Amino acid sequence: MLRRSIQCLLVFLIISESCSGLAKENSSRNFDKLDQYRQACLTKMSASSSDRVNGLPEENPTNRSAQAGRLEELKQQEAELSRKLAAIRMEKLAELQSKPLTIGVIGFGRFGQFIARTFAKHGNIVVTSRSDYTDIADEMGVTYVPLSDPDAFLDQDLDVIILAVSILSFEGTIKSLAPSLQKYIQKNNRGPLLVDVLSVKEHPREVLLQHLPEACDILCSHPMFGPDSGKNGWHGLTYVYEKTRVDKVVFHPDSSLSVVDSNTFVDSSGAYHSVHESSESHVEAIDRIERFLSIWEEEGCRMVPMSCQAHDAYAANSQFITHLMGRILGAQGLQMTPIDTKGFESVLTLVKSTTADSFDLFYGLYKYNQNSVKTIQQLKAAMEDVEENLRRMEQDELQKQLQQESRIS
Repeated sequence: MLRRSIQCLLVFLIISESCSGLAKENSSRNFDKLDQYRQACLTKMSASSSDRVNGLPEENPTNRSAQAGRLEELKQQEAELSRKLAAIRMEKLAELQSKPLTIGVIGFGRFGQFIARTFAKHGNIVVTSRSDYTDIADEMGVTYVPLSDPDAFLDQDLDVIILAVSILSFEGTIKSLAPSLQKYIQKNNRGPLLVDVLSVKEHPREVLLQHLPEACDILCSHPMFGPDSGKNGWHGLTYVYEKTRVDKVVFHPDSSLSVVDSNTFVDSSGAYHSVHESSESHVEAIDRIERFLSIWEEEGCRMVPMSCQAHDAYAANSQFITHLMGRILGAQGLQMTPIDTKGFESVLTLVKSTTADSFDLFYGLYKYNQNSVKTIQQLKAAMEDVEENLRRMEQDELQKQLQQESRIS
């Protein structure tokens, strides 16, 4: 392009000289032709210069038309995919409603009531607890059975049992429930899906695998929200889960290895399995766990499959440290003032939200997450670093002041 511009420039100069000579000879006809050619060269040079400045080639009208047509084609494809997605979603909802789960909830305290109220929209709910919550259960339209009669609770033909008890009472609850589960399995030749919802994950995983009958499927999960953050619905809130055991097959604890593709997973021994294995019990177990997960999906949760090990590593530096800082700041007795900044208001909100939970929960986050001690140590080290930096700056400032005074004197 540069060579062409130079050629046009040379031609332009030659023509200009020729035009001058011809003008003197009064050859108007030849002059007009040469002048037209000169103008054409100027136009080409101007266009080339503009293209170089903008870094763009000349636009072909045909290409512009083709691009516009391609955009319309993509929009049509997008609309078609949206229609197909809506149709699949309706079909999925119909499938879920055609076979609603019967879900039992052990622990009908604040959190148990919170999830039971939402789950009642999707299935038959049976709740049990040490305290008598018959009135609240009736108001929700769910069935209440005293925890003192676990056999009566299991006789409700439960597909899923959610363990909504505290961290500290979790292991004791499982140990007391296990004999009744074993009798139920011997009687019905099948076991329910057990789901934990604790804020730590490795501890319940170990307890469930150790004490539950092998016929019980296991899903370790953590709804990353509660009655306060989820009071206006679950849309956009995070639900973390690990498929721990399905049809007597224990999944690999590392979630990055447990799923090879959409139809294959690896067990704890490294063996590969298909989700469509020939046994009818396996297909039913997969269907049950997917139906349960679909309830969280339908409520708008952000579904995050993750190993229990990875969860606890992340939680130590997010959930535990949040509660730790809230407890530390709360112990200082911070109060509102007439001149609070937005930052300080956020601090008070943190204190209020963390201290609203029982200290047993906070202790459980500490005791049953092996990463929590390291988090405390790192916090102490960070505090010491900040304090040391403040002392150093104070000493530097004092030294400069002494030097200035010595120069003056």
